[in-house]
Amino acid sequence: MSELSSIIRAAFGRGQVPEISVDEVAGRLGQGDLYVFDVNPRERWARGHVPGALNLDPADFTIADLPEDRTATLVFYCSDPRCGASRFAARRAQQMGYASVFVMRAGIRGWQEASKPVERG
Repeated sequence: MSELSSIIRAAFGRGQVPEISVDEVAGRLGQGDLYVFDVNPRERWARGHVPGALNLDPADFTIADLPEDRTATLVFYCSDPRCGASRFAARRAQQMGYASVFVMRAGIRGWQEASKPVERG
């Protein structure tokens, strides 16, 4: 691999954040060590989100917005599989020292298509 390819891979981290399925997230909701973050715009979050999901700006959140327990499981999602904001936010959380970080690639669209419950407002 060329040096430029290595730099690009490091910067964008393709594949560095593991994915978690809609069903896996649904099955773990309510567990004390699972935190779900919706990185869609606030208006989209208000129209419907995974129950208990907190809305974060993927570029502006700080460590104070995340749980104190750095061993907790964090799940980030955005609109659909084409949205890269969740992967970006997840990488930022990893850089802040969180080890158990996942992306729900299907996003809220996949969640709703799987007929999972949503919260509004």
